[in-house]
Amino acid sequence: ILPWQNMTAVIEPFYPKAGNGRRPYPLETMLRIHCMQHWYNLSDGAMEDALYEIASMRLFARLSLDSALPDRTTIMNFRHLLEQHQLARQLFKTINRWLAEAGVMMTQGTLVDATIIEAPSSTKNKEQQRDPEMHQTKKGNQWHFGMKAHIGVDAKSGLTHSL
Repeated sequence: ILPWQNMTAVIEPFYPKAGNGRRPYPLETMLRIHCMQHWYNLSDGAMEDALYEIASMRLFARLSLDSALPDRTTIMNFRHLLEQHQLARQLFKTINRWLAEAGVMMTQGTLVDATIIEAPSSTKNKEQQRDPEMHQTKKGNQWHFGMKAHIGVDAKSGLTHSL
Protein backbone atom coordinates (compact mmCIF):
# COMPACT_ATOMS: atom_id res chain seq x y z
CA ILE A 1 0.00 0.00 0.00
CA LEU A 2 2.78 2.46 0.86
CA PRO A 3 4.84 4.09 -1.92
CA TRP A 4 8.09 2.34 -0.97
CA GLN A 5 9.92 3.41 -4.15
CA ASN A 6 9.01 7.07 -3.60
CA MET A 7 10.13 6.90 0.03
CA THR A 8 13.41 5.15 -0.72
CA ALA A 9 14.14 7.81 -3.36
CA VAL A 10 14.08 10.43 -0.56
CA ILE A 11 16.62 8.48 1.52
CA GLU A 12 18.81 7.00 -1.24
CA PRO A 13 21.18 10.00 -1.66
CA PHE A 14 22.18 9.68 2.01
CA TYR A 15 22.24 5.87 2.31
CA PRO A 16 25.65 4.11 2.32
CA LYS A 17 26.72 2.55 -0.97
CA ALA A 18 28.34 -0.86 -1.37
CA GLY A 19 32.09 -0.55 -1.51
CA ASN A 20 34.76 -1.28 1.04
CA GLY A 21 33.53 -3.26 4.02
CA ARG A 22 30.31 -5.14 4.57
CA ARG A 23 27.49 -4.55 2.08
CA PRO A 24 24.64 -2.47 3.52
CA TYR A 25 21.21 -4.05 3.86
CA PRO A 26 18.79 -3.10 1.08
CA LEU A 27 17.40 0.39 1.70
CA GLU A 28 13.77 -0.71 1.41
CA THR A 29 14.39 -3.44 4.00
CA MET A 30 15.79 -0.92 6.48
CA LEU A 31 12.91 1.48 5.82
CA ARG A 32 10.37 -1.30 6.39
CA ILE A 33 12.12 -2.19 9.68
CA HIS A 34 12.07 1.49 10.68
CA CYS A 35 8.33 1.72 9.97
CA MET A 36 7.58 -1.42 11.99
CA GLN A 37 9.68 -0.07 14.83
CA HIS A 38 7.45 3.02 14.95
CA TRP A 39 4.16 1.18 14.38
CA TYR A 40 4.85 -1.22 17.25
CA ASN A 41 6.77 1.28 19.44
CA LEU A 42 9.86 -0.94 19.70
CA SER A 43 13.34 -0.01 20.86
CA ASP A 44 16.29 -0.88 18.63
CA GLY A 45 16.99 -4.02 20.68
CA ALA A 46 13.33 -5.06 20.77
CA MET A 47 13.13 -4.62 16.98
CA GLU A 48 16.17 -6.87 16.53
CA ASP A 49 14.57 -9.51 18.77
CA ALA A 50 11.25 -9.23 16.91
CA LEU A 51 13.00 -9.87 13.59
CA TYR A 52 14.36 -13.14 14.99
CA GLU A 53 11.16 -14.20 16.75
CA ILE A 54 8.27 -13.04 14.53
CA ALA A 55 8.14 -14.54 11.05
CA SER A 56 5.59 -12.02 9.73
CA MET A 57 7.96 -9.14 10.58
CA ARG A 58 10.82 -10.84 8.74
CA LEU A 59 8.52 -11.43 5.78
CA PHE A 60 7.39 -7.78 5.75
CA ALA A 61 11.03 -6.62 5.89
CA ARG A 62 11.87 -9.13 3.13
CA LEU A 63 14.35 -10.99 5.32
CA SER A 64 14.85 -14.66 6.20
CA LEU A 65 16.76 -16.59 8.84
CA ASP A 66 18.95 -18.00 6.05
CA SER A 67 21.01 -14.80 6.06
CA ALA A 68 22.18 -12.35 8.71
CA LEU A 69 19.53 -10.04 10.16
CA PRO A 70 20.21 -6.39 11.04
CA ASP A 71 21.35 -6.02 14.64
CA ARG A 72 20.32 -3.26 17.05
CA THR A 73 23.30 -1.08 16.08
CA THR A 74 22.43 -1.28 12.38
CA ILE A 75 18.81 -0.39 13.18
CA MET A 76 19.98 2.51 15.38
CA ASN A 77 22.38 3.77 12.70
CA PHE A 78 19.56 3.85 10.13
CA ARG A 79 17.34 5.82 12.53
CA HIS A 80 20.22 8.24 13.18
CA LEU A 81 20.73 8.65 9.41
CA LEU A 82 17.08 9.74 9.05
CA GLU A 83 17.40 12.09 12.04
CA GLN A 84 20.74 13.54 10.94
CA HIS A 85 19.41 14.49 7.51
CA GLN A 86 15.92 15.42 8.78
CA LEU A 87 14.26 12.97 6.39
CA ALA A 88 11.20 12.09 8.51
CA ARG A 89 9.24 15.16 7.38
CA GLN A 90 10.18 14.55 3.74
CA LEU A 91 8.95 10.95 4.04
CA PHE A 92 5.73 12.18 5.62
CA LYS A 93 5.20 14.65 2.75
CA THR A 94 5.95 11.92 0.20
CA ILE A 95 3.31 9.64 1.73
CA ASN A 96 0.74 12.46 1.88
CA ARG A 97 1.40 13.44 -1.75
CA TRP A 98 0.96 9.80 -2.78
CA LEU A 99 -2.30 9.53 -0.78
CA ALA A 100 -3.62 12.73 -2.38
CA GLU A 101 -2.74 11.49 -5.89
CA ALA A 102 -4.43 8.16 -5.11
CA GLY A 103 -7.55 10.07 -4.08
CA VAL A 104 -7.60 8.83 -0.51
CA MET A 105 -6.26 11.96 1.20
CA MET A 106 -8.91 14.32 2.49
CA THR A 107 -8.17 17.91 3.44
CA GLN A 108 -11.53 18.94 4.89
CA GLY A 109 -12.91 18.19 8.33
CA THR A 110 -9.60 18.20 10.14
CA LEU A 111 -9.29 17.18 13.78
CA VAL A 112 -6.32 18.59 15.66
CA ASP A 113 -5.02 16.76 18.69
CA ALA A 114 -2.08 17.47 20.95
CA THR A 115 -0.03 14.59 22.26
CA ILE A 116 2.08 15.24 25.32
CA ILE A 117 5.70 14.15 25.04
CA GLU A 118 6.62 13.78 28.70
CA ALA A 119 10.01 14.57 30.18
CA PRO A 120 11.34 14.58 33.74
CA SER A 121 10.83 18.00 35.29
CA SER A 122 14.58 18.24 35.91
CA THR A 123 15.47 17.92 32.20
CA LYS A 124 18.06 20.50 31.15
CA ASN A 125 20.02 21.05 27.94
CA LYS A 126 23.81 21.26 27.50
CA GLU A 127 23.84 24.84 28.81
CA GLN A 128 22.11 23.60 32.00
CA GLN A 129 18.93 25.48 31.11
CA ARG A 130 15.43 24.13 30.69
CA ASP A 131 14.09 23.91 27.15
CA PRO A 132 11.73 26.89 26.66
CA GLU A 133 9.30 24.67 24.72
CA MET A 134 8.82 22.39 27.72
CA HIS A 135 6.28 23.37 30.31
CA GLN A 136 3.71 22.00 32.69
CA THR A 137 0.20 21.26 31.46
CA LYS A 138 -2.92 19.65 32.83
CA LYS A 139 -4.74 16.85 31.02
CA GLY A 140 -7.90 15.83 32.81
CA ASN A 141 -7.02 15.97 36.50
CA GLN A 142 -3.38 15.05 35.98
CA TRP A 143 -0.38 17.36 35.59
CA HIS A 144 2.32 16.56 33.01
CA PHE A 145 5.68 18.15 32.17
CA GLY A 146 7.06 18.13 28.64
CA MET A 147 6.15 19.29 25.12
CA LYS A 148 3.02 19.12 23.01
CA ALA A 149 3.03 17.62 19.53
CA HIS A 150 0.05 18.82 17.50
CA ILE A 151 -1.32 16.32 15.00
CA GLY A 152 -3.81 17.05 12.19
CA VAL A 153 -6.09 14.13 11.29
CA ASP A 154 -8.73 13.97 8.55
CA ALA A 155 -12.09 13.52 10.30
CA LYS A 156 -13.56 11.23 7.66
CA SER A 157 -10.68 8.90 6.79
CA GLY A 158 -8.70 9.05 10.04
CA LEU A 159 -5.47 9.65 8.09
CA THR A 160 -2.82 11.91 9.61
CA HIS A 161 -1.92 14.75 7.25
CA SER A 162 0.18 17.15 9.33
CA LEU A 163 2.49 17.13 12.33
